Amino acid sequence: MTTTETLITTPNFEAPDDFYEALIEAHQGLSTEESHAFNARLVLVLANHIGSTAVLRQAFAAAAAPAR
Repeated sequence: MTTTETLITTPNFEAPDDFYEALIEAHQGLSTEESHAFNARLVLVLANHIGSTAVLRQAFAAAAAPAR
């Protein structure tokens, strides 16, 4: 596996608090159903940006693992 096909699982945010704030703001005013739909669209947009099925499969496995 090349480095471009390996999921980054270590902290990699420039500004994690800014990301979290932007995510919360994006959900403001949405119903639960709208929020779920937004999250689904966001996952698809980010998956398209990643573009690698191998990396996405690693992300699925990481997301399915119990929280540490």
